[in-house]
Amino acid sequence: MKTGFVGIVGRPNVGKSTLMNAILGEKIAIATDKPQTTRNTIRGIYTRLDEAAPAGGQPDVQKQGQQPGTQPAGVQMVFIDTPGIHKPHSKLGSYMTETAVRTFKEVDVLLFLVDSAIDQGTGDKYILELLKEVKTPKLLVINKIDRMEPEEFRRIYDEYEATGVFAAIFGTCATEGKNVDKLVAGIENFLAEGPMYFPPEMITDHPVRFIVSEIIREKTLLYLQDEVPHGIAVEIESYREEGELTRIGAVIYCERKSHKGIIIGKQGKKLKGIGKSARLEIEALLGMRVYLELWVKVKENWRDSDFALANFGYKDQL
Repeated sequence: MKTGFVGIVGRPNVGKSTLMNAILGEKIAIATDKPQTTRNTIRGIYTRLDEAAPAGGQPDVQKQGQQPGTQPAGVQMVFIDTPGIHKPHSKLGSYMTETAVRTFKEVDVLLFLVDSAIDQGTGDKYILELLKEVKTPKLLVINKIDRMEPEEFRRIYDEYEATGVFAAIFGTCATEGKNVDKLVAGIENFLAEGPMYFPPEMITDHPVRFIVSEIIREKTLLYLQDEVPHGIAVEIESYREEGELTRIGAVIYCERKSHKGIIIGKQGKKLKGIGKSARLEIEALLGMRVYLELWVKVKENWRDSDFALANFGYKDQL
C-alpha cells in the first residue's frame, strides 16, 4: 500500500479547504470567501482499498501469493490543509503563517495552490521562493480554472513550469470537483510503500468538538461584515449527549463591544440565523437532533494575547 502525508499550501482564499473537501468527498474543513478562514492545520484522510477489506484493514480474501497479516493494496493519503500564508499583522497571524511554513518539511508531497499568474501579487512569489529551498516533491495546482480562459491558464502554466520547481502541474476546479481524480492519481505517483496510519473509514483525526466549533465559526463568518471575521473565535463550553439529543453550548468571542452588537443583530436575528444554520449542519454531521445555545462575549485584542491564543487552541503551549 502506498501511504504518505500531503501538505496543501498557498496564499489565503485560493481554495485549499475546498480542494481537500472535494478530494475526501466530505466536508471536514470550513470554507468561505473570507481570506484566512483556516487557522489551524486541518487533517483529512483519503483511503482507497484496491480489494475488499474490513474495518481492521485486512482483506476478507487472501489472494494468491499474499502472506497472512499483510496490508491490502491501495493508497492512504493524509492531507494537511494549512492556513493561508500571508504577511502577519498579529500574533495569531504569525502563528498561522509559521504553522503553514512548518508543514513544508513535515510531509511527503507538497501541493501549491494558485489561481493567478505569478506577477499578479507578491504572495505567490514569496511562497515560491520558500518552496525552492525545500527538497520535498512539489506539485502545482492551478485552481478555479472555471473562471479562466484557455489562454490565461496556459500563461499561468508556462510561467510556473519555467521555474523548474514543480514535478507536475494540474488544473482543477475544486468547487465542481473537476480534475480532482486526476490530481489524486498524480499525487499517488510520488508516494512510497508504507503502513496504513488510520483505519480506512476514518476521514479526519480531529475530535468532533473541534469540527463543531469550526462549523459555528464558518456560519458566523458567512453572516458577518468584513471588519468582524478576523476577530472571531469560538469555544465549546459544554457538550453532552442525552440519548438521541446532543446539547451544545458555545461562546462566540469578538474583540470589540461594537462587534458584539453586529454579531447579535437587531432583536437577536443575526445570532439566531447563525445558530440555526450551524445547528442544521451539526445535526447532519452527528446524525441526531442538536440543541445549540450560543453566547457572544468580548475579549479585547485576543489575537495578540499568548494566553488567549493558547486557550483557543491556536498554540500548543504558552
